[in-house]
Amino acid sequence: MNKRLNIRFTNTLLSVGVALTISACSTTPHQSTALSIAQQGNFAAGGKVIQSAGQFDDKQLFNPQGQTLHGDHASVFYQIPEHARPYPLVFLHGAGQSAKTWGTTPDGREGFQTLFLRQHFPVYVVDQPRRGQAGQSTVSAEVPATTNDQAWFNMFRLGQYPNLFKGVQFSQDSTALNQYFRQMTPNTGAYDEQVISDAMVEVLKKSGDAVLITHSQGGGPGWWTAIKSNQVKGIVAYELGSGFVFPENELPEPMPSATGTLSPTPVKIAEFQKLTRMPIIIYYGDNIPTEKNGYAGQQNAGQDNWRVRLKMAQLWVDKINQHGGKAQLVHLPDIEVYGNTHFPFSDLNNQQIAELLSQWLHKNKLD
Repeated sequence: MNKRLNIRFTNTLLSVGVALTISACSTTPHQSTALSIAQQGNFAAGGKVIQSAGQFDDKQLFNPQGQTLHGDHASVFYQIPEHARPYPLVFLHGAGQSAKTWGTTPDGREGFQTLFLRQHFPVYVVDQPRRGQAGQSTVSAEVPATTNDQAWFNMFRLGQYPNLFKGVQFSQDSTALNQYFRQMTPNTGAYDEQVISDAMVEVLKKSGDAVLITHSQGGGPGWWTAIKSNQVKGIVAYELGSGFVFPENELPEPMPSATGTLSPTPVKIAEFQKLTRMPIIIYYGDNIPTEKNGYAGQQNAGQDNWRVRLKMAQLWVDKINQHGGKAQLVHLPDIEVYGNTHFPFSDLNNQQIAELLSQWLHKNKLD
């Protein structure tokens, strides 16, 4: 007899009941709307410890002399379903985000964390070092109260503020937009791809061999994680935003845009070749211009930002494949999937986006 945690979600996700039951393991997957969780929990992975000079004095508790600080770790929430598939999915968020980005969507539907749990994938959602629940940093930083919601509205391609794009896969409900803005969370220390990827290597030691799913700024640390660890069996990158690694002697030219210049990151050829040993797919959504003059004749810096990223991603995929890899770029409008924002996995059509991923996982024997 095993303990089984049954977590039941209503269709609206407005009511959650939790019941701990004792039952024998069933021989078939649960067919109801309930989620049957065999194991779940939290852990910290990686990080380091720093110490101030001097000797700790327990009569002056908050004098830092001689005291230590544990920081720069990742914070991970995981759920392992009954009848789990062999490869977990490990999710890493993008800039200004946390593990929340993979959870409930801004308009209250199930996100990838739960959609793939229902498909019996173990899921590990990560807050990267110096972000969210992993906010304990070993380096100091100022966290300014900057008013920039409208910038993110444009940058994340919901529309051109205050108007949503026609046909965009984002809820018209103002409550959803409020929730969307409240997902944003600041860095508590300098963004560092090596610190993040070092921690991600330790996450994979806990999860075991896994498929790594990244978003936006998380793409760069994702490549470094696969370079450093042999436990990454496939990579899915949504809207890769930075950290395009190329062999140091095969770099493309930097690409200027309305938000700045995108430059490739040089790596040793032996490091780059490690990325040719696993299947990789990159997805981009809609409303990305192909010319620098703007989209549909309108200048929108947020859109132009993604013009160069989409172009660089194609060069990156081509370079991986030139070196014998197995990479693919999918621009969703090219396969008649329209209206997706910078967050296709939480857009109104996220079940369709999830189905595309499921098909890719199956095709590459990762399910």
